[in-house]
Amino acid sequence: MASATSLTGWTRLRDGCHAWIAGGDGWGMSNAGLITGRGAALLVDTLYDLRLTKAMLDALTPLTATAPITTVVNTHGNGDHWFGNQLVTHAEIIAARGSLADMRQVGPAEMRALTAMDNPAGRFARRIFGRFDFTGVEPALPTRTFDDETVLDIGGTEVHLIDVGPAHSAGDTIVHVPRAGVVYTGDIVFARATPVVWHGPFARWLAACDLLLDLDAHTIVPGHGPVTTSETVREIRDYLTYVHEQAARRFTAGMPVMDAAHDIRLGRFADLGESERLAVNVHTVYRELDPSLPPLDGPALFACMAELSADA
Repeated sequence: MASATSLTGWTRLRDGCHAWIAGGDGWGMSNAGLITGRGAALLVDTLYDLRLTKAMLDALTPLTATAPITTVVNTHGNGDHWFGNQLVTHAEIIAARGSLADMRQVGPAEMRALTAMDNPAGRFARRIFGRFDFTGVEPALPTRTFDDETVLDIGGTEVHLIDVGPAHSAGDTIVHVPRAGVVYTGDIVFARATPVVWHGPFARWLAACDLLLDLDAHTIVPGHGPVTTSETVREIRDYLTYVHEQAARRFTAGMPVMDAAHDIRLGRFADLGESERLAVNVHTVYRELDPSLPPLDGPALFACMAELSADA
């Protein structure tokens, strides 16, 4: 199996837990997980397109030959964590109720439309998502939803699903395997990359970080980036706290939102990948502080990031 820090592939963790780690950086290069029990397995997330998902499933064959995938959990409603679902429809697909709402709002058709736009948003989307092929992707939505928390038995292995959203998105599920001390966090944790607060509130994401720290897990599998530890959770918490403070200060001073995004200096967080996500995060802070501000749709948010990226 490939190293978690080099090639794309499966990494064995402990007590039947495995992580699929994307070997490249950047938008959409997401991770997944596999939890095996006696005669059954749970897959945490599928990938952004059918080619990538098929390659991942094929690489799983030595494990799933004796423990077939009976359950799939989508950690949230961003396409890079569920667009491959149509290849695992033989299994029960589970997600938080908020995640299902996100999936219904932005699916493969919307992504195809975004990347086809002849404007700054479309050009930016093609640049960051050009490695993926959304052709033929059809939405395969969860067949079961849950609220708050639920516990699964996967061939004798106890697995806890906890919806810590809305935060990154409308629903954010962490998958905790207490016996193994392993947590699959979805996009509540980005390792070596900038978190993006599509939904918020920030306070909910900070609370999710505190919950992860309280679990005292040995191993954290982030939504993006290498397998990590609680130190990365603390870094994410620090970034969110800093950005909220900086954006709120500029909101109080009457600075327009994009002026604020250009004005904020990231300091020790400047080396995190995809720093243009700051534009979305500042918008989210402003909407929290003034709920009368209308939310921006996806193309408008991508246009804001394109603008910030051009100045980087």
